[in-house]
Amino acid sequence: MSIRARHFAVLVITLGLSACAVGPEYKRPEFPVPDRFARDDSTRLQNGTSQADSSGTADAEFWRGFGDAELSRLIELALIRNQDLGLAVSRYDEANALLSNAKFDQFPTITANGQIGHQLLSKAEAFGAPRDERSTPVSGANINASWELDLFGRVRRGVEAQRAEVTASAADVRAVRVAISSEVAQAYIELRGTQERLRLARENADNQRETVALIEARVAAGRSSDLDQARARAQFELTTSRIAAYETTIGVDEHRLAVLTGQPPNALISQLDSPALRPTLPAQIEPGTPGDLLRRRPDVAAAEARLHAATARVGVATADLFPRFTLIGLIGSLTDSYGFFREGSERSLIALGVDWSFLDIGRVRSRIEASNAQAAGELAQYQRTVLTAMEDTENALLRISRTTDEAGHLEQAATDSTLAAQLAVVRFKAGAIDYYEVLDTVRSRLQAQDLAAEAVIRRDTATIALYSALAGGWPQGANREPPPTLQTGRSE
Repeated sequence: MSIRARHFAVLVITLGLSACAVGPEYKRPEFPVPDRFARDDSTRLQNGTSQADSSGTADAEFWRGFGDAELSRLIELALIRNQDLGLAVSRYDEANALLSNAKFDQFPTITANGQIGHQLLSKAEAFGAPRDERSTPVSGANINASWELDLFGRVRRGVEAQRAEVTASAADVRAVRVAISSEVAQAYIELRGTQERLRLARENADNQRETVALIEARVAAGRSSDLDQARARAQFELTTSRIAAYETTIGVDEHRLAVLTGQPPNALISQLDSPALRPTLPAQIEPGTPGDLLRRRPDVAAAEARLHAATARVGVATADLFPRFTLIGLIGSLTDSYGFFREGSERSLIALGVDWSFLDIGRVRSRIEASNAQAAGELAQYQRTVLTAMEDTENALLRISRTTDEAGHLEQAATDSTLAAQLAVVRFKAGAIDYYEVLDTVRSRLQAQDLAAEAVIRRDTATIALYSALAGGWPQGANREPPPTLQTGRSE
């Protein structure tokens, strides 16, 4: 390399090392959040810290604490086979590949080419030479290199933006894991709860079938009227009609669970048709602080990362205001005979190319304005995601509190209405009351039992919704209580 070329290379490297990246530097947006959730009724730790799991992952180990092996198995299977999760992982892999591609722009691009052939000149090109001198062999080979000198940070901002996209895609994967775990748990809770409602409906139908037989016997003996018989049959048919509706709901939940675990809809019917106790859910949940929540929620992390990417792209667009310098180099051989790198055939080139498109200032500023608008939109999206995260948590805490109270009252109502129905049947057999009063207590019992079972489902699904809102967990030491058992009796 000549002295002039060495000086040129040193100058280029110095400029590259001293270059700065144009455009705004990303700063995490400040967003005021309260110290605690308004609907949080849990007892705070004395040191004011939260025990909530902040890993941001939906670990199936968490669900094992619910005491239901089938639920844990389904969640583990879903986290392996679910197609939505597979799609999210593929997008993460795509983002990583694009990041690798963007990083290559930081280094020289090297290509090679060669040729060998025979060239026949035209008369105009031969300038009067004999014809045999117009036909010559040619051969050549070149190694080319080009390197954009990132003096104003266009390439670095591009890498920064794509790295932020990778972070967002990773957060999306965590969010899908949480969503899948929550959906499996919710479908499972609804399945077990509906199986309880089906059991109650069948039990009441059996009781009412016996009552119909009793009324028919009394009518035959002249001790009851046809009106009592019609009322008894109507109540029996109404109760029996619920069985088909509950069986439909159970089937739909079984199909949903199968698809969530990456299986055909009928794959779990035989496994889940047998009723089982519902999972043991926490009796008290300490959700941590809103600040903990925002650090834990993957959708908030993804929104922030995309804001970071949009901010970096402003720098990419801003760099077009300045000239783009490219260092070009070539080493090769070109000869008018067959063979490469013969004596005297070597050639080389080193040059500095300048892209003057920055002079098209109108289009450049339009792209900058578009990038700024995109960044403003991502900021609004981030702020909306933060507010939605806190709303989800407040709603879940409120629903848990209210549905817990509702379920307690309805369970007591179911117990009292069962006792009332039993006493009414005894008094009816003794002739102390007519059948209309019995029918009224039977309807009340069925309604109270069904409403109590439905309230338990709502309470448990609200708990699962809190799991989702808290991005995959709450304190692992939360108090748990066994599921309440509805007390039912049989009418004689």
